[in-house]
Amino acid sequence: MTDYQNFQSHYERLLQMPVFGINQQEKWAKLSPIFEWLHQHHRAHCAAYANITSSAPAHFSSLENVPFLAVKLFKLMSLSSTPTQNVFRTLHSSGTTGQTPATITLDKETSARQSKTLVKVLQESLGRQRLPMLIIDSPVTVKPGSSFTARAAGIQGLSFFGRDHTYALDEQMQPNWQVIEAFHDKYHDQPVLLFGFTFMVWQYFVKAFQQSSGKPAFERGILLHSGGWKKLESEKVDNDTFKNTVAELFGIHQVINFYGMAEQVGSIFTECEAGHLHCPLFSDIIVRDPYTMKPCGSNQQGLLQCVSVLPTSYPGHSILTEDLGRLLGEDDCRCGRKGRYFAIDGRLPQTEVRGCSDTFMAGDAV
Repeated sequence: MTDYQNFQSHYERLLQMPVFGINQQEKWAKLSPIFEWLHQHHRAHCAAYANITSSAPAHFSSLENVPFLAVKLFKLMSLSSTPTQNVFRTLHSSGTTGQTPATITLDKETSARQSKTLVKVLQESLGRQRLPMLIIDSPVTVKPGSSFTARAAGIQGLSFFGRDHTYALDEQMQPNWQVIEAFHDKYHDQPVLLFGFTFMVWQYFVKAFQQSSGKPAFERGILLHSGGWKKLESEKVDNDTFKNTVAELFGIHQVINFYGMAEQVGSIFTECEAGHLHCPLFSDIIVRDPYTMKPCGSNQQGLLQCVSVLPTSYPGHSILTEDLGRLLGEDDCRCGRKGRYFAIDGRLPQTEVRGCSDTFMAGDAV
């Protein structure tokens, strides 16, 4: 692979393949030349990346050899591989007051790639039909303009999967009871899609209805959610507790968690029926020992390194996160999906809060 056109052709061919139908060995054979090209592309167009990875080899014998950037670097320096005049959108990760957000520069090609891939991956779980959509957030979160937060980007990206988009929360992040009731009355007897960031769904929707006499039933509903688990640890809310509570309150039994980050928009890892997070064809994970950086064995806890074939406008194709997890296996999940599958255990201790929904402050929604 020698030029951008070849890279794009490789990506387009991936779009025609089954998202979870290729075994790990075959998958790596397809992705290896793409990651080698991305590495050279970002070395040529991002001086900071070239300096950081100056000792990395040009060819990778395995997935574990792909060099990575620590996620915090996106908050500390400008990491862009595209000329300023080609920047289509600037994405800022959400953060609490006083924290520096990560800044991600997107050109039109990277943004289009992210959108296409998101659709391809989520259609495996949601199907192709666009369902009435209740968004567990405030409409003021989504602001017009070229610079916006990861929360807004997440909502906008996932809005494609719904219709009649309805926001469940008002500007004060309180349930808009009239709006929710009207949505329920209109669609209570048909499939609907509910989406929100995990902590916000729990804090501003679930807990509000636990204290309310009204409980809208969405027995045919699908709840899609992601992020914010760290904030729920203090309330002893794990994945099973979350799912069981949602089922008891709203009658929703199809609850799908997914893992992703602002620094790799479009690359998401969805939960299967067995409760495992799966790597799609376009992305993968490596688990590394936090002290030695060596790859961990199966079911050993370490830091997650996430790789993605999507970003060409910034060097986000291989990122070492601050999230702890375990590689559970590959090609043998009982759900039938091929490739690697894993679990998230939490955050590395003493790291600052990061992500789309870990916290909510009044300024985050406006």
